[in-house]
Amino acid sequence: MITHLSGTIEEVRLDKAVIDVSGVGYSFFATPATLSTLTAGQEAKILTHLVVREDAWLLFGFAGSDERDIFSTLITVSGIGPKLALAALAVFSPDELRAAVSSGDLAALTQIPGVGKKSAQRILVEIGDKLGEPAAGETGSTAGIGSAEREEVCHALEQLGWRTPLAQKAVKEAAEANPQAPVPELLRAALQLLGKHHV
Repeated sequence: MITHLSGTIEEVRLDKAVIDVSGVGYSFFATPATLSTLTAGQEAKILTHLVVREDAWLLFGFAGSDERDIFSTLITVSGIGPKLALAALAVFSPDELRAAVSSGDLAALTQIPGVGKKSAQRILVEIGDKLGEPAAGETGSTAGIGSAEREEVCHALEQLGWRTPLAQKAVKEAAEANPQAPVPELLRAALQLLGKHHV
């Protein structure tokens, strides 16, 4: 099991990044919150969770143990795969997710793309109090976004399974609601809009 990687960040995209460790490049998927802490050319330590499938080995990276622990707990739920767990952490911060689960807020959980009422109920039943109690959360801030960043947000939504027209509409609405939103917040807002209308 690969538990962490330390090295130089080579590339940062909206849904994944590449870290060079002793001359070997490791690509990993990550949440907007984690990716916003990474800068190409800088040294970083990434906590990881490796998911092994018959057709692929998928590496997921996290800036801190809180996100990784919640991710690891979410993927133990029936029908919740790693990409859906990552989407949950893109829509909600760890403490927001804890609050939704501890209060039994089905409506909040169904804002996660791909999570319907039945999946939300499974999350509540199978996770129970494993996430712990919510504490004070943290928020980040960066400069506003332009058209290039909007295109990257659309690309990330497409990678999560949304069709291009829906992704573009959600990004447009999210950006109009808050034109100075940092990139991670724009993705989160777009995912929440899509979650409200998913079928």
